[in-house]
Amino acid sequence: MVANLRILIVDANMMRAAIIEEGLREAGYRDLVRVSATTGLVSAIEQHDPDVVVIDLEDPSRDALADMFLVSRHIRRPITMFVDQSDSASIEAAVEAGVSAYIVDGLKKERMQPILQTCISRFNAFKKLREELEEARSQLEERRIIDRAKAIVMRIKNLPEDEAYRLLRRSAMNEKRKLVDIARSIITAAEVLK
Repeated sequence: MVANLRILIVDANMMRAAIIEEGLREAGYRDLVRVSATTGLVSAIEQHDPDVVVIDLEDPSRDALADMFLVSRHIRRPITMFVDQSDSASIEAAVEAGVSAYIVDGLKKERMQPILQTCISRFNAFKKLREELEEARSQLEERRIIDRAKAIVMRIKNLPEDEAYRLLRRSAMNEKRKLVDIARSIITAAEVLK
């Protein structure tokens, strides 16, 4: 697993970048790409298509954190950020920007592997939560659409709720369509016929 990860190292300071690269190589990572500027980071990520991004900013500016926000919005990747000094506002901005691991004064080659593993694990945990949240929202929206269609069927056919639901389900099975698709069709038809 280690050897298969492509890691993008972003660091303007060549000495610090060398520490990161050496630590990653000693940990078994081989597919490393280094860029020196944080500007244009989205295009660098698109070009190199890394699995993980490691950034060393020493002292993160608001512009650098804004770039991180853009990166995390457009290209979801685990991001580890090394800084020399920080404050609570910078930490909060980095986390909001999607940084998975924000390491203050901890740039040591021996720490690269556990930091990277923690970053990836945290990223995957948040990704799973995001997917579960989206799934729950989708199910809730489908339930709302089905309930709305069921109310239309109850009113038009003068049926109780359970019978209206059974009618919707039977229609979906007969037409080999999803229940929510049948419900959308009923809502659309009802709106046209108003």
